[in-house]
Amino acid sequence: MGIIGWIILGLLAGAIAKILLPGRDPGGLIGTTLIGIAGAFIGGWMSAKFLHKPISNHFFDAATWGSAIAGSLVLLIGYRIFFGNSRD
Repeated sequence: MGIIGWIILGLLAGAIAKILLPGRDPGGLIGTTLIGIAGAFIGGWMSAKFLHKPISNHFFDAATWGSAIAGSLVLLIGYRIFFGNSRD
């Protein structure tokens, strides 16, 4: 999967994570994409490290999407824990 695939995966995974965890969070399109890309890397690392299931490089793999969304949720929850309601 190339860089464009990672950007698209990150954008969609970040958007899905924000839909699943509503609230006031940082960023717009760019922030959502960055959270999703970082979440994809974190989710893939967690899957390989703790579940002993490495993520494939295929764009349409359910495990890739699940780990990207889960990693994005972890980042959003971490942001809320550390920064709280700083956007109010």
